[in-house]
Parts: sequence; C-alpha cells; structure tokens
Amino acid sequence: MKLYVREEGTDRLLRPTAASAKNHLTILNLSRVELRSAIRRREREGDIEPEIAAAILDRFDRHLEIKFLIQPISEVVMGQAAALIDRHRLRAYDAIQPAGCLVLRGKTGADSPIFVSADRELLAAARAEGLAVFDPAG
Repeated sequence: MKLYVREEGTDRLLRPTAASAKNHLTILNLSRVELRSAIRRREREGDIEPEIAAAILDRFDRHLEIKFLIQPISEVVMGQAAALIDRHRLRAYDAIQPAGCLVLRGKTGADSPIFVSADRELLAAARAEGLAVFDPAG
C-alpha cells in the first residue's frame, strides 16, 4: 500500500524499491487481493477519489507484470503459515505473509529475503523466525 498511497513509511520504502536499487521484489499472489481491498476500502470511505483508485490499481497491475516476482501460495506456504500460528499470536490470514517469506528464504540459498511490513506483530514473528525485517514506518 505504501508504494501506491502516500502514508507514514512511503519515503523509506521508495528507496529500496526503486529500480536503481536493483533489489528483487517478491510478493505473494495474495497481495493482489490485499491491495485491491485496501484501495477500494479507502475509496468507499472517501479517502481516495475513484479516478485515483482506478489509476493506482492500473499501476499495480502493470507492476505485477514488470516489477514484482509473484510467489504463489503453495501447500508449503500454507503449512508454514499453520506452523507460525502455533508459535506466534498471528491471525490465519496474517500468517501467510511471513510464511511466504520463510519459504522464499528456503528457495533462494545465499540471498536471504527481507520481510517488509509495518505490522508490529508480523515483524516480531518474522524476526523470531530469523528473518531480516524492514519496517518502513519505523
């Protein structure tokens, strides 16, 4: 959300996600639904004009094709999410994001992914699982 709507943490997130930073940006395919939900909710609440909401969603759809690597929610990710719920105070839906990062870490070998979130509970769980974390709002 912070890449598309200016809020606390946007400025800190723009630097590492810029093309010049040459970082690989991976998101779960679930993020497509999460961003759309957040944008439409803010549109319904009157925080974002309908034209702006449509433009944000169009930009995100373009970024899905050119900017992000899309990680599917596999059975392995779901199993990892269930295990996270056993170890941490996470809601079901929330556990999927750090689970995806943990699975990605297992696949990447030398390059350890950095889990990005502004949610304190998710960051704490990810940190406890040995993931590097980045809180753009903190």
